[in-house]
Amino acid sequence: MNRAGMIVIALTVTAAITHAQAEGKANDNGSTVFTHSVAQKTATTSHLSNSTLLPGLIRETLENNPEIRAAQQERTAAQQRIVPAEALDDPILEAGVINAPLASSPFNREDMTMKMIGLSQRLPFPGKRGLRKEVASKDAQAIEYGYQETINRVVHDLKTAYFGLGLTFEMIQLVEKNRQTLEYFLRIAEERYQVGQGSQADVLKAQTQVSRMLDRLLGLEREQPVFEAELIRALGRSTQIEALVPTLLHLQETPLIIEVLQQEAMTQRPQLLALQSLIARNEKSVDLARRAYYPDLDVRFSYGQRDSMLDGSRRDDMVSMTVAVNLPVWRGNKIEPRILEAQALRDQIASLYQAQSNEVTARLRQQIAMAEQSLKSVKLYHTTILPQARLTVESALAAYQVGRVDFLTLLDNQMTVFDYETNHITAIANYNKALAEIDWLVGKKHAH
Repeated sequence: MNRAGMIVIALTVTAAITHAQAEGKANDNGSTVFTHSVAQKTATTSHLSNSTLLPGLIRETLENNPEIRAAQQERTAAQQRIVPAEALDDPILEAGVINAPLASSPFNREDMTMKMIGLSQRLPFPGKRGLRKEVASKDAQAIEYGYQETINRVVHDLKTAYFGLGLTFEMIQLVEKNRQTLEYFLRIAEERYQVGQGSQADVLKAQTQVSRMLDRLLGLEREQPVFEAELIRALGRSTQIEALVPTLLHLQETPLIIEVLQQEAMTQRPQLLALQSLIARNEKSVDLARRAYYPDLDVRFSYGQRDSMLDGSRRDDMVSMTVAVNLPVWRGNKIEPRILEAQALRDQIASLYQAQSNEVTARLRQQIAMAEQSLKSVKLYHTTILPQARLTVESALAAYQVGRVDFLTLLDNQMTVFDYETNHITAIANYNKALAEIDWLVGKKHAH
């Protein structure tokens, strides 16, 4: 067998292996899973054995991320404010001397002189304490939802960085594989040039493409630390303890129905639920502000002890009890402005809720469209474009060996395959990122 035949067979086998690694396979629930690998079989096995699985990183994030811990502590603090909100003010204990004349030995010279001890307590108008507790409860509920939103946001950031790093690893392998193929073409062009069957331009063109791949590798190596830093931040690590190697990019088709996802977002997105709690909280604040029209009560009880007179006659001790009320007369410059303030805050939160609901719906539509387009692209590249492009390279190589096509055609066909493979794995990464965004928008829960 001549050298050209061996080259064609080698490339055919390589293309078949790559195509087999990219084949879709049905999972247990019947949906299609596309797995893309740009390395050879041995490299794929090594990658999988050293890979870091996303579920394990999510668990680490939930345990160690400082933003989540801070939100958890804020939640605990808010819960502790509920009971004190309805508590009575501290009672006031007083002691002293009443009606003492300015003379020596005053306690037995004046009939009204006494030693007094008293206790007073402020009692809010009925309903005020309950409203204060409800306001604090709604505040705590909103903060609880904020805690869940923090978890979802941090996990979303983790997923985005994870898939970005995964794409970078796949691209590095793809560029490295393409560089090796171009170097192989370069050797062929050099051999044909040496025997007078090729041109120097072919050699220079191949060298240029090899240099392009080296430059692309440098760019990818610059991107890798960026995604690793984002992962480390989301994980709550101060330094990178171990190498983070994402699993091979894969795509598992998920049904995306806008009406269903929108309903899920309205009923379980923590951010929207928190705003609903704040709306209810401000409703209670309006009621509480209106209760300022009603006075509070100050109940006071005192006991007075009187000494015997100078002549030895005994004097009875005395008790007093009084009730005082504040007079809420400053309505125009104190009570009514506070009511209007509470109403404005309530309406502000209601408007924010509507704005956030609209934004969630719009972003859901965008991400669903992104996921659907990425899925269509993956299927098209997987079933049609890539197989055809690889066959074109094989055919062009065979034709180049016998002088039927020029080297530039062969090189362009190979670079076209590289571009298609790049688009293929990028579409898979974009699909996974879109799903991560959708999970965040609908408020998918992550147990902590």
